[in-house]
Amino acid sequence: MSNLRCTKSACRTIAAVFLFFVLPCLCFGFLGGGTEKIDSVSAVKECIKDFSSAWPAVSKAEAVIEESSGRILWEHNSNLPFPMASTTKILTAIILIEDRDLDEEVEIPREAVGVEGSSVYLKEGERLLVRDLLYGLLLRSGNDCAAALAIYHSGSIEHFAENMNIRARAFGASCSQFQNPHGLPAEGHFTTANDLARIAAHAMRNPTFREIVSCQSYTISRGAEKRVWTNKNKLLAQYQGANGIKTGYTKEAGRCLVSAAHKNGMQLICVVLNSPDMYERSAFLLDDCFTKYSMCKIFSADNFACSVQTEVKGKTCRGHCETNVFYPLTREEFAEIRVETILPECLFLPVRAGECIGKINIYLINQLLFSQKIVSIDNIDKSILDILRDIAKRN
Repeated sequence: MSNLRCTKSACRTIAAVFLFFVLPCLCFGFLGGGTEKIDSVSAVKECIKDFSSAWPAVSKAEAVIEESSGRILWEHNSNLPFPMASTTKILTAIILIEDRDLDEEVEIPREAVGVEGSSVYLKEGERLLVRDLLYGLLLRSGNDCAAALAIYHSGSIEHFAENMNIRARAFGASCSQFQNPHGLPAEGHFTTANDLARIAAHAMRNPTFREIVSCQSYTISRGAEKRVWTNKNKLLAQYQGANGIKTGYTKEAGRCLVSAAHKNGMQLICVVLNSPDMYERSAFLLDDCFTKYSMCKIFSADNFACSVQTEVKGKTCRGHCETNVFYPLTREEFAEIRVETILPECLFLPVRAGECIGKINIYLINQLLFSQKIVSIDNIDKSILDILRDIAKRN
């Protein structure tokens, strides 16, 4: 466990002991055999102040999502709109990664030079790879990199923002609106914690994006010039299993952080918006969700087999499912998982291998989590004898 987490844990332990043991004794004069009571109201106020300081402040909005399933494990004000500062660049980056060759050269336009806020100090006319600009965008939060990539992709900031909104909705972010690629304050530029979590989960499924945001530093060499960019995301060094993704700050948005960590086969992504203690709060939420949830195999394709009678007596069709299903659950929830198998009473021939012959439904109590096809293992046809028998029956 990191120094950050150890220090916070020690503070919480001391505060808890003081609140639940020392304070009652003080309030009732039990310490040292004294009979005079102290001012219990003052004691409670001081203790609560110390106790609450051991926990990081709650953010204006929060969400924790499991990447593969998209299940939200924790949320607070998660559907309310807030500005998100440079965490905007997560969407900018994944659009470029999905749409463009990372080894193409980009000539830096005048519009991308001198953009306010954080910068890698690009020069007009210099040429950098898309890959280089993505590292400058995600590690150093370069607003100039964001502008250069947006113009390279769509011809202008305005057209790129239109693309951002289309893609955000395709990624499941239906309550967000984007006006620029970098997150500088703009009217109508906002997201929700849930939307940003969904965008980040989509991005983290991309191996190139994941490689960039987990990188601690990146070096560019162009002739005699050498640039070294270090990652601003301190959680990468402070939290065990951390592997991404993006910081953000403006006066309007406050401190924002989208973080990610992988432990025990589970990839979590945490979003905190306008969070005074963004690193501490993110670590606290990640710890809490890793403690409460685990990735459970709720359906084993390897152990599932079935057979269905066909219209021809004596001929049955074997079926199976092709993939295992995993889902983040608490221990109590896992006991409530129910699998329903749906198969026809009879199959009409012919049947081809891989053809759907039924399905399984997986429920958490009464909530449908997944449906998966049951497909045929066999190719089954009617023989000439089977056809003749059918004719004889009809006559």
